[in-house]
Amino acid sequence: MDSRSPFLPTLHLILVLVVVLPIFADASSRLYIVYMGEKKHDDPSVVTASHHDALTSVFGSKDEAMKSIVYSYKHGFSGFAAMLTESQAEELAKLPGVVSVKPNTYHKAHTTRSWDFLGLNYYEQSNLLKKANYGEDVIVGGYGLHHEASKITAMALCPHDGRESARPVRSSTQRVARKIIGARWYSGDIPDELLKGEYKSPRDLSGHGTHAASTILGGQVYNVSHRQSGLAAGMARGGAPRARLAVYKACWGPKIDCGDASVLAAIDDAINDGVDVLSLSLGGYGEVPGTLHAVARGITVVFAGGNEGPVPQSVSNAVPWVITVAASTIDRSFPTVMSLGNKEKLVGQSLNYNATMNNSNFHMLVDGQRCDEDSLASVNITGKIVLCSAPLEAANSSPNSAFAATFVAVVKRRAKGLIYAQYSANVLDGFEDFCHLYLPASCVLVDYEIASRIASYAKSTRKSVVKISRVVSVVGNGVLAPRIAMFSSRGPSNEFPAILKPDISAPGVSILAAVGDSYKFMSGTSMACPHVSAVAALLKSVHPDWSPAMIKSAIHR
Repeated sequence: MDSRSPFLPTLHLILVLVVVLPIFADASSRLYIVYMGEKKHDDPSVVTASHHDALTSVFGSKDEAMKSIVYSYKHGFSGFAAMLTESQAEELAKLPGVVSVKPNTYHKAHTTRSWDFLGLNYYEQSNLLKKANYGEDVIVGGYGLHHEASKITAMALCPHDGRESARPVRSSTQRVARKIIGARWYSGDIPDELLKGEYKSPRDLSGHGTHAASTILGGQVYNVSHRQSGLAAGMARGGAPRARLAVYKACWGPKIDCGDASVLAAIDDAINDGVDVLSLSLGGYGEVPGTLHAVARGITVVFAGGNEGPVPQSVSNAVPWVITVAASTIDRSFPTVMSLGNKEKLVGQSLNYNATMNNSNFHMLVDGQRCDEDSLASVNITGKIVLCSAPLEAANSSPNSAFAATFVAVVKRRAKGLIYAQYSANVLDGFEDFCHLYLPASCVLVDYEIASRIASYAKSTRKSVVKISRVVSVVGNGVLAPRIAMFSSRGPSNEFPAILKPDISAPGVSILAAVGDSYKFMSGTSMACPHVSAVAALLKSVHPDWSPAMIKSAIHR
């Protein structure tokens, strides 16, 4: 008999949130995670009581022990998170039955075309989609959703077929549920500053969770595009549009910080709730103890591999029992033509879609070289389009930090536009967020070869000029894909060097999905992870008796 819960609670959620604000004020304590392995009893209250007993033996007082505990992990495995001094943590580590005691740490959270590119065309009904009935009744667990924000996001998550709006989760005798069949939130280990302005609920503020969820199981939404600009226009949908969603919000704040203690609590509840697939677009982990217990219960766990590439040995979430996903490109690009004053036309990539910021005029062009303080001190870039290219320095800093420093420098000197060079011209979304607001003549991303040709032209004349045309969308065989994204973390893992990781790559560059009341591009292994989660959901629907290892093996083929 299946011991898992047949459905997730929706109206009477059992929240394991504990108010710990007075405890955080104690500077001598910090939050530790005490992992105790397999639970020794099926009754969660007995497991929790054993946690209280362990803490009482250290504190000498049951009241103090009860005050210190933040989370009790009692469903899929045994353990707890508690506020402890270093000496108390050391004492706990010596107790029989305690596997490990570690300080709580924080980690970062790592469409209209991608599913067609993967061969899962909605209308042609690929064999997997058809056999899986679009992932019907498979439960996918994820973290955070902006499902209340607007009509368009709700459309993305609730298929339009009236028969689909309310179906039994597992059988006709069980209660019917809508697309989102349960939601929990966890903030017991999150500092107050990260909670300012946040929704104290499972609702998603940053859009990251919504984007991932709609990629997995969003319904069909027609005539969408990036920021409703017309770029990447088409029908958006998820890979398993009839699957169900369980929300576990464990990440908070504008930078999407996720505490280990909350993530473990979410995994513990997900095991008990009966999810089929756990989709975790989180980076920076070596081993999350709860994932092994989830897989042992038949739950496929899919992790993002991290965005620290192209540095070798940077992959995270590399334990052998999970599926670790790298990010790759799809057959879609956004070329922008740059017309130089010598009538040469070169092509870069851009999201320069705002017609009010584009005209037929040429603008003054200046070569800012490295665009650091020394390079820009000798040139006047005010009101001009500046070329920034530093190939020799590229190996010494991450692409994101290098661009951020360059952007600040050129905006400070009131440049009108930016042509920025790096090894890859594919990742545009974060690039565009800055440029759209501060550089009215737009930004263009180019590789170093194109940058060298532009620099050569600028040196050949006293008055170099450039005209940047409006971007267009191009899809199909003319775009070389798939290619591993520059930012995608590479293997092998430092923690597990003998294991080949990442396991697989999936679309993760400029993926269009729901964010708030619109659709937006996002890039990262966080976007690649839900593509694999959706395929896992489809396979689980076709083969409900398959183990996570069998599903992983089938995906590898």
